[in-house]
Amino acid sequence: MVWAGAAAVFLIWRPLHDGIMRYGLLLAMVLVWAGLLIVLWPARWWRFTSLALPLLLLLPLLMPGKPLDRERLRKDYLLGMRAFKGSSYVWGGESGRGIDCSGLPRRALRDALMKQAVKGNAKAARLWMEQWWFDTSARAMMEGYRGFTRPVGITGTLPGIDLGKIEEGDLAVTGDGRHVLIYLGGGEWIQADPGPGRVIIAKPGVDDNPWFNSYVSIHRWCLLDDSPEAYSGHR
Repeated sequence: MVWAGAAAVFLIWRPLHDGIMRYGLLLAMVLVWAGLLIVLWPARWWRFTSLALPLLLLLPLLMPGKPLDRERLRKDYLLGMRAFKGSSYVWGGESGRGIDCSGLPRRALRDALMKQAVKGNAKAARLWMEQWWFDTSARAMMEGYRGFTRPVGITGTLPGIDLGKIEEGDLAVTGDGRHVLIYLGGGEWIQADPGPGRVIIAKPGVDDNPWFNSYVSIHRWCLLDDSPEAYSGHR
C-alpha cells in the first residue's frame, strides 16, 4: 500500500502524460484503496466509507450535466496557456515542470474544464475525464481525433494567415503533424518550442521563429466552437 501511494505521487509529479501515467495512476489508486480497505476493515466507520468512496468519486460522471459557459471556458483556456510561458519544453510533458507543443493546449483546456466541473457541472467533469484519458497529439488535432477538433478550412504560413478569419484559441498544426502553435489574439501565437526549449509567445513579422515559415492548417476545439460545423457530441 505504501509503495502504491509512493508510485501515485511519483506519477503525478513527473511531467509526462503517457500510458504509464494513465494506467499506472489508476492501478496505484486501486491498490491504495484496497490496502486501506483491508487494514481498516475492523473500523465500522471505514467499512461504509471505503465502499461508498468509489461511488462518490464516480458521482460527478453520472449526474446530469448543463451547457458549458463557453465564453468563460475560452478565457480560462487562453489564460491557462499564458501561465505556462517560460516553462521548459519536455517531449510528452503536460505540466509546469515540462510541457510539449500539444500538451500546452490540452492541459490548458482541461484546466478550464475543471474550473466548471468543480462548480457542479457534471458535463464538464465528463469532458475533463475524456480529454485526460485520450491523449491528443498535434497530428491527432489535425485529424480531428474523437471529434475533439475540426478544420477551419484555412491553410498557409502564419504571416499570410488572415487573422480576421480565425479565433483566439485556434490551433495551427504543421503539415507534417509534428508541431502546433495556438493563437492568443492580437497577432500573438504561443507554443512550446523545442528550439529554445521553452514556452514562448511571439508575433509573425515581428519576431523571428522558424515555425512561422512552416505550412500549417488551422483547427478549432469543438468545445469552443459555436458554428454548426462543430461536432455536437463534444459541445
